Amino acid sequence: MHSDPALAQGVADGAGFNPLEWFKNALGWINSRLLNVLEWIDSLGAIGGIAFIFLYIFATVALLPGSVITVGGGFVFGIFFGSLYVLIGATLGATAAFLVGRYLARGWVANKIAGNRKFAAIDRAVGREGLKIVFLTRLSPVFPFVFLNYAYGLTGVSLKDYFFASIGMLPGTIMYVYFGSLASDLATIGAGEQPENSAIKLIINIIAFIATVAVTLYVTKIAKKALDEEISQDQVADETI
Repeated sequence: MHSDPALAQGVADGAGFNPLEWFKNALGWINSRLLNVLEWIDSLGAIGGIAFIFLYIFATVALLPGSVITVGGGFVFGIFFGSLYVLIGATLGATAAFLVGRYLARGWVANKIAGNRKFAAIDRAVGREGLKIVFLTRLSPVFPFVFLNYAYGLTGVSLKDYFFASIGMLPGTIMYVYFGSLASDLATIGAGEQPENSAIKLIINIIAFIATVAVTLYVTKIAKKALDEEISQDQVADETI
């Protein structure tokens, strides 16, 4: 997401404070800083992967948008290492946020989700099948990923189940990383670097990316259906009681 100078100019011209415009400008500023950090990581060479993992952990705990970093991982490291680094960073970051939500910021998180009926249903489902429910929400998130990490700290799911259920992030991770890798290939060709059979490789990558998106969307649809069934079972049980 890019910031729009016209929005900032409108506020400066005395149009009044608009929270939505301010948020869009702030998010654009954050994304531009993240891109700068990714460029710096790209220049680090062998230790860039470690720096990237720490960046992802920090962004997850700080509730910063992870999609920009995930795509950046594909752009900088390629599909395999990009997916590996993102999955490690996202899992460790999610675990850190989970522990903060459970032990350090419990009151703040509880206030944020108070009265949310969907999360209340998920909470009850987690009490019955913690690993399965967390895994399904990783495949088909019903809350923004960064805040859901904190919210799970209030549930009865064990740290072990929560940690291993993070593998559910893999399909979405590969899709975003693949997009970043494809963008890197396009940038290379656009810069005039034409390796042998580059056109054929690009076509293959585009087809593979489309297939990845299709599989991810299909898996997400199945996960959402399964999660909805689990939640509806708990809601029916509550009404019966």
